[in-house]
Amino acid sequence: MEAALTEELDDEEQLVRRHRKEKKELQAKIQGMKNAVPKNDKKRRKQLIEDVAKLEAEMEQKHREELEQLKLTSKENKIDSVAVDISNVVLETQQQPRISKAQKRREKKAALEKEREERIAEAEIENLSGARHVESQKLAQMLAARQLEMKQIPSDGHCMYRAIEDQLKEEDGALTVAALRRQTAEYMQSHVEDFLPFLTNPNTGDIYTLEDFGKYCDDVINTAAWGGQLELRALSHILQTPIEVIQADSPPIIVGEEYKKKTLMLVYMRHAYGLGEHYNSVTRLMNTATENCS
Repeated sequence: MEAALTEELDDEEQLVRRHRKEKKELQAKIQGMKNAVPKNDKKRRKQLIEDVAKLEAEMEQKHREELEQLKLTSKENKIDSVAVDISNVVLETQQQPRISKAQKRREKKAALEKEREERIAEAEIENLSGARHVESQKLAQMLAARQLEMKQIPSDGHCMYRAIEDQLKEEDGALTVAALRRQTAEYMQSHVEDFLPFLTNPNTGDIYTLEDFGKYCDDVINTAAWGGQLELRALSHILQTPIEVIQADSPPIIVGEEYKKKTLMLVYMRHAYGLGEHYNSVTRLMNTATENCS
């Protein structure tokens, strides 16, 4: 029984790993397809988007069927194993020594690991057909229509500031994440009346006190506190630059429209990670191909 459990666990792990490898290979193939189509060829680019969607859908279907087949095979194997166990249960009880605590711990660990792998496998299917995948597809099409593509930013609590930092590099800016956080907090503290009314205690719903607001600004500087629309508004005033936030299911949000500098562009993703919200940067579509041609 334990050997069968281990074998089943190995099969699931190998399948999940292969699926990850195939998805990486598909992304590399898609990137090659993008590089092969000139950015100004609208007809071929439209066809490219359709081809990419078809390839991703085919892989999604293939992975789903393989996972379902593995689970079906696993259930059949379990039924066979149970039948054998029932026929030998009396003999095993008489002959086998008492199971040690160490053995029980190993079996419990193996069962927990199996459950974890099952959750991972289910998440692989959900990610391909769920909200995250749908959102990513919508954003990719919206950005492609503007000759842009998403640039991934780490999900570490600093994503909004890192996305701004990345956009500023395109404009020869030199501000770091730490500097952006510090300047944001200082601006908010010097314009309390513009920000305090929009901050409320998540537990009580009460508007922040001045003490709460001071703690909030301290967290902006000293922690990986997630940044949102208030911080973006502060940054637009600090940089005297418009900031546009592109979303999948809502019109873009633009703050700092009164400024005339080139707009900084971010992508807001509601379903990107387990914790939900996330910001990415953007870059010009096919910029790699353009550099290779120059």
